[in-house]
Amino acid sequence: MNQSDTSIRRQNSYLWLCGVVTLLFAGLLVYSQTQALAWDEGFHLLAAQLIKAGKRPYLDFCFPQTPLNAYWNAGWMRILGDSWRVVQAFAALFTAGAIMLAADFIFVRICVPGWRLAAALTAALIIGLNVLIVQFGTVGQAYGMCLFLIVASFRVSILAAERKAAWWAGLAGFLAAAAAGSSLLTAPVSPVVLLWILVYNRIGSRPRKFAAFALATAIALVPLLLLLAKGPRQVIFNIVEYHLFYRSIGWEGAQQDLEVLTSWVNSTQALLLGLLAVAGVLFAVKSRQDRQWREELYLCCWLAVALALFISSAHPTFEAYFVLLVPFLGVLAAVGLYALVSRLDIPLGTQGRQLFPIVVLTALLCLGLARALYERRDDYSWRDLEEIARRVEQVTPPQEVLLADEHIYFLTHHTPPSGMEFPDSQKLNLPPAVAASLHIVSRTELAKRVQAGMFNTVETCDDEDDERILILHLPQVYARKAVIHGCRIFWDRLPAAAFTASGSR
Repeated sequence: MNQSDTSIRRQNSYLWLCGVVTLLFAGLLVYSQTQALAWDEGFHLLAAQLIKAGKRPYLDFCFPQTPLNAYWNAGWMRILGDSWRVVQAFAALFTAGAIMLAADFIFVRICVPGWRLAAALTAALIIGLNVLIVQFGTVGQAYGMCLFLIVASFRVSILAAERKAAWWAGLAGFLAAAAAGSSLLTAPVSPVVLLWILVYNRIGSRPRKFAAFALATAIALVPLLLLLAKGPRQVIFNIVEYHLFYRSIGWEGAQQDLEVLTSWVNSTQALLLGLLAVAGVLFAVKSRQDRQWREELYLCCWLAVALALFISSAHPTFEAYFVLLVPFLGVLAAVGLYALVSRLDIPLGTQGRQLFPIVVLTALLCLGLARALYERRDDYSWRDLEEIARRVEQVTPPQEVLLADEHIYFLTHHTPPSGMEFPDSQKLNLPPAVAASLHIVSRTELAKRVQAGMFNTVETCDDEDDERILILHLPQVYARKAVIHGCRIFWDRLPAAAFTASGSR
């Protein structure tokens, strides 16, 4: 932070920006405690709970994710208890932090002082009211932490290029690597920011900055490297092999990817964000007012493109992944809106010329967000899952073995049997010795265990015609069944003879 940036932030208009971001954080926090739920976050919360209990990812259970976010959540669970509310509150805080960093960048760096507040508010609103940000920046997965880390790395990279001290480059590398250590989806950020620092370095030694960046990257990845040293086979399978060779098993493949990659066509928010971001890029390319400002916008553009290409290459890919692009597109969109409006002849005076497009933009963003949240009104919430968990606890003694979805394991504090921690791994058919070393149980083996009476209770929210349900023959194994919010609970095992007779009909 230089003196000019400090003086800029002392302006009264900066307080308005802070107030708007605070309101956005309040909205994210409320949503995180009421409606926010992504189905896959149960897997992440369960992993954190298992780490808190002393287990190690990869070595003690299958976990095809990088581990830093799980360790972070486990640490807070140790302090504040095993609560999804705490985890999601921190996710909302991280996401609000990313919004503030992006908006602050526009406020202190925009080359037209009269547009500082208007452009910064545009960035804050177009990011904070984005559907993906609200839906996925508030859940227990790594999105919130990653959003903050990659935007922080972007900001620090700019300082690293204009400061002599190499430790700024080290800090940028640490933040980017920590993001990759929380989710592999952010892996492109490290090479992009390193290349930008080296290309646009203005003072100081490039080799020293490279060395600092590399060293800090290694430090951020120490937890993963330690696990790799203890179990190279398990770590390489979870982090590399699973994603390259096994992740797409059971998915529609290209059809799934095509639907996700073209879904922006039906989203007013996505179209608006994309078009304004393109306008921002064109402004950066054509602008001759401030070379340094252009170069910083280039970094923003490079990060957005690199993330988009990398995320699009995942098979299958999902809409939630693209939340990581939103802060960088939001910065470019704010510049794009300024570029467009400054060229229009709007007879509203200077203040009206700045305020009018923001009001229109906010209305469009709010309508798009309200529609998306309304369409999700009947989706599962944590309240629904807590009701299911209470019913499971009523029919399952604490010492008995439970087969359930990850959320229910987390809520009931039942430790899953080895191989039950990550249900998607059950679609793999590996040699028995290999599967055992990786803590994977195939669906065929799981069916044998169910039919042998290993589980006192089985809970599942899978569809009745899902392959996993059909192969388990649950109605023939258990005498009693309850359905709560579409999820089924089976208990009271039938005698083995009764099952055999029923299965032979």
